[in-house]
Amino acid sequence: MTRIAIGGFLHESHSFAPMPTGYRQFIETGGFPPLQWPETMVEALRPTSVPAAGAIAAAEAAGAAIAPLGWCFANPAGPVTREAFERIAGMLVGALSRALDQGPLDGVYLDLHGAMLSEDFPDAEGELLRRVRAVVGPERPITASLDPHANMTRAMVEAADALVPFRTYPHVDMKAAGAQAIALLLRRIGGEGPWPKAFRELDFLIPITSQCTLVEPMAGVMAARAAIADRYGLAELAYCFGFPYCDFEGCGQAIAAFGAEAEAAADALLAHIAAREAEFQSAILPADQAVARAIEIASAGARGPVIIADTQDNPGGGGHGDTTGLLRELIAQGAEGAVLALINDAESAARCHAAGVGAEVALRLGGRSDGVALPVTARVEALSDGVFTLSGPMGWGNPADLGPTALIRVAAGVRVIVVSRKMQALDQEILRHLGVDPLAQRIIVLKSSVHFRAHFGPIAAAVLVAAAPGPVVADPAVLPFRRLRRGLRLRPGDHRGFGLP
Repeated sequence: MTRIAIGGFLHESHSFAPMPTGYRQFIETGGFPPLQWPETMVEALRPTSVPAAGAIAAAEAAGAAIAPLGWCFANPAGPVTREAFERIAGMLVGALSRALDQGPLDGVYLDLHGAMLSEDFPDAEGELLRRVRAVVGPERPITASLDPHANMTRAMVEAADALVPFRTYPHVDMKAAGAQAIALLLRRIGGEGPWPKAFRELDFLIPITSQCTLVEPMAGVMAARAAIADRYGLAELAYCFGFPYCDFEGCGQAIAAFGAEAEAAADALLAHIAAREAEFQSAILPADQAVARAIEIASAGARGPVIIADTQDNPGGGGHGDTTGLLRELIAQGAEGAVLALINDAESAARCHAAGVGAEVALRLGGRSDGVALPVTARVEALSDGVFTLSGPMGWGNPADLGPTALIRVAAGVRVIVVSRKMQALDQEILRHLGVDPLAQRIIVLKSSVHFRAHFGPIAAAVLVAAAPGPVVADPAVLPFRRLRRGLRLRPGDHRGFGLP
């Protein structure tokens, strides 16, 4: 019987985010399963939407036995601490060593993000893959799935037999990517390959808000990717958009092709993307204009809520989920029927729980990451333990645990969901579990950049993307980079590259 080792270590690291990512953050994860040791991994992940769940299902459907290595995820934030990286990498590599002792092992699948920085390793996935390759040797195949926001590096490509990024943003095909990585692994185990490889880096960064695959230009780029992969008969044509907040030389877009015509295919996709560079420029509304426009649309009889994306405090990009710039605008402009999801503030949530439903409580809301709290007198409308199950296309089946949670009214027409653990506001259950019907709201402010579109987009009368204070800046070119590769252009259309006069 074929025997496959399966494990995962996922983090998207923001070099300039205000909070580092320690071991505890892989245990208290918000909307994803907490850290799983080998003994619990398979059953804990099976009902979730994570890539490893797709890998587990595909391996079992093929009749393969699974050697679990452990799995973990932490919400995007600052780089992973030395302690956390070494403990988790040690868990995975130690379990792999034990799996080799216990019997024949035919291959390894890893569920990775691809944009993890640690204190010691700016290319943390490259380092992890290097360690795994050192243990299993040069002949035993390794495949991995990646988030398309990966900063895919040459070291990652050299260490793996194939890398499979998701095709979508919002990421609604995570399980499919895991299953595809297993399919490729089984082909390698069956004697196909090893496939020739080609690696290319593009020379400009793309803002996160321009990476959505539901709209142009990325929708067209992904269609071209599929067509090129078919034309050249590749095993895989991996395209990663890059996570433009990582200050190291591997930051940015990259292509990896696996197959006999890898070089030609990689060149074809690179040329297609380069030709569309100008289309990746994006326009973001200042917070005051976004709120004014939302009120205007809602007041004109919009059918459905107007969604405002608080992109720069996106917990899915490294924000702490606690800045109050958009909330201040909602209050100042007298927005009616507005709800903001969410403010990550454990102290305020605890005070609301102590006061009870119906009580008025004075709070210094948010501002834990930037020191700019908002003093409010709030009425507590609902309380919960923050435990629910996600139901949207991206997170279906994932357990959420946001800790003590409160729905509060901070002005006549403005309500806020306050939580104790951060999570990107990508699922309607964040509102529903507190009795808030998303369809009944006039304006919904979500701390998210793009992922919200999968669940909230279909009910929205309009979607506005706003720039309020937060570290996930809409224009990464404003960040104080020091370690990018020379010549990399920091925004589409720039004529001067990093480090050039």
